[in-house]
Amino acid sequence: MSALSSHPEDFVAGFSSETLPVAGRILRMGSRTLSPILQRHAYPDHLGEILGEALILASLVGSGMKFEGRVMTQAEGDGPVSMLVGEYHKNGNVRAYSRFEQERWAYLEKVNKGEKPHMPQLFGPMGRLGLIIVHDRPSAQSYQGIVPLEKGSLQACAEEYFHRSEQVETCLAMSVKRDKAGQWHGGGMMMQRIAGDEARGDTEQGWLEAQALFNTLTPEELTSEELAAPDLLYRLFHEGGVRMEAPQILKDECTCNEERLLGTLSGMADEALHDMVEPDGTLKVDCQFCARHYDIPIEAVTGATN
Repeated sequence: MSALSSHPEDFVAGFSSETLPVAGRILRMGSRTLSPILQRHAYPDHLGEILGEALILASLVGSGMKFEGRVMTQAEGDGPVSMLVGEYHKNGNVRAYSRFEQERWAYLEKVNKGEKPHMPQLFGPMGRLGLIIVHDRPSAQSYQGIVPLEKGSLQACAEEYFHRSEQVETCLAMSVKRDKAGQWHGGGMMMQRIAGDEARGDTEQGWLEAQALFNTLTPEELTSEELAAPDLLYRLFHEGGVRMEAPQILKDECTCNEERLLGTLSGMADEALHDMVEPDGTLKVDCQFCARHYDIPIEAVTGATN
């Protein structure tokens, strides 16, 4: 637990109950992940909360993968927010960004009188939530599951995804807040039912008990800096016993680099590249995720295509 104590907010860890038929993951994000990501883009508070939830969801799902790869929580639509993406890689790196229209967002905030918008307001009637799983191994096929953004919160839409796509009974809780000092804090927990077998027997009653305990979680507990994750799990499941696995440290780390950018640009037609070139002979590109700026000489790209 030494890694957990030195990074109290930026980790994800698996847990299991000794008597209840559940397995899950618990997560905290703060000064090394969520806060720098959201501060870098200066999103409005409610949009920052929802983007933080997308990043939490991707991390909770992705950390359970048995292979190297990444998970993206991606929401799209034709509302004030056209896209938001939260991405987790199996190595613990996370990143996120959103695209939205300032004027339409300002009008929505005015209509809602400061209340948090619901999903159809943000993404419109055709909004969709996708969970995209991409293997690091190029030959492996990617997976994408999609559900409509019809419910009020991203959490409720995600639970609908698990119900439809995974067909695994799942409880999900996520919370994101910004404190008075402007720092962002996030917490999440996902719990899934373990199916019955000859050894366990029927797990219905145990699952109902675990659900009742899970539903006592509060947003404040999920993001609390005073309540450590092992203590929160103990509060929920101490009667039956609970075990938390070694945590994986999460990092605000983007995958962009000049070599990868050159590869992308070299796939474009020369005519399109020359339309983009600046008077000084460079292509100026900003990474949407980390806001890093690149100045690429046009010769470096056209030379790579020849």
